[in-house]
Amino acid sequence: MKRLLCIISAMNAGGAETFLMKLYRKLDKTKYQMDFCVNEPKKGFYDDEIESLGGKIYVIPSKSENIKKFKKGLFNVVEKNHYEYVLRVTSNAMGFYDLKVAKDAGAKRCIARSSNSSDGDGWKIKIAHILGRMFYQKYVDIKLAPSDLAARYTFGDKEYEKGSVKILHNAIDVDCFQYSENSRKRIRNEFGISDDCYIVGHIGRISKQKNHDFIIDIFSDIVSKHPNSKLMLVGKGELENQIRDKVDKLYLEDKVILTGVRSDIPALLSAFDVFLFPSLYEGMPNTVIEAQASGLPCIISDTITKEANITGLVYYVPLNVSKKKWADIVLSFISKNRINTKEEFLKEKYDIDSIVKEFENIVFE
Repeated sequence: MKRLLCIISAMNAGGAETFLMKLYRKLDKTKYQMDFCVNEPKKGFYDDEIESLGGKIYVIPSKSENIKKFKKGLFNVVEKNHYEYVLRVTSNAMGFYDLKVAKDAGAKRCIARSSNSSDGDGWKIKIAHILGRMFYQKYVDIKLAPSDLAARYTFGDKEYEKGSVKILHNAIDVDCFQYSENSRKRIRNEFGISDDCYIVGHIGRISKQKNHDFIIDIFSDIVSKHPNSKLMLVGKGELENQIRDKVDKLYLEDKVILTGVRSDIPALLSAFDVFLFPSLYEGMPNTVIEAQASGLPCIISDTITKEANITGLVYYVPLNVSKKKWADIVLSFISKNRINTKEEFLKEKYDIDSIVKEFENIVFE
């Protein structure tokens, strides 16, 4: 059996981690297995499921904590367990350093998968990214990305344009995300929301990248025009308290629901009426793909790759447009009916079964 070691900070419910789990669940486990090397000692969201599927989880120090201990820990994991296949999920090219360590420890095929189209605006991050490309890109045997923007950012324009980066779609189990009237009723009953209430939904880590501050601004304008509305924010993150404070200051506490991390995403999408996603940047957002599978109109920022529009249900809006304009666009979808998008997903190869086969061929063959 061929085993792939995946290096990632923690197996929590983020986009990159969720995509790895989608692959892992469908992988042919008579031939292949996925194991995980993480830096977070606390149990991750997916840890129990990983172990139930036969996967191993190794915990080593992070580079920021102690780079010497990180190097030793990763080297030992790869060497002692004879890993020939190692995958590093990263957006910043400095993450390629991990693959150098893996190569030194005996790995034969090192894979880097881009997870985003930016790391923010800090100059230290940008310098690290440039240095990472210069010194460590030679240790990457296979380059993967979920979109054109993510490919260009992580690996560079030249690598993308000469075809060195393989685009591997953030595919999903399409049947799992089909709209369900029963799920819609169950979620709305759980939160005490009437069926005629207009629910604006967002799923994502409560962090600067996801732009929750602007989401609250947009929603405040939505409520002023359509009082029978609620906002559901699914996820947790470092800015959660700040967002709660803003909700209270705008007297929206009875209109905004913060659900925390949930495992029933398909049901929540069925309960929503529109998906709002004004991120500052993204690689290829899983949740926008999942929302389309549920037939939801998605109002997203134009910083996100146009490849995210699989079904025609995605509407791009510039971030410099006023909150009033964003609110008007969101409210224009009040009377829209859900549509079945399964055929589009199969046609565009965003179904997980076809992507898993592609992944197996790229990585292991």
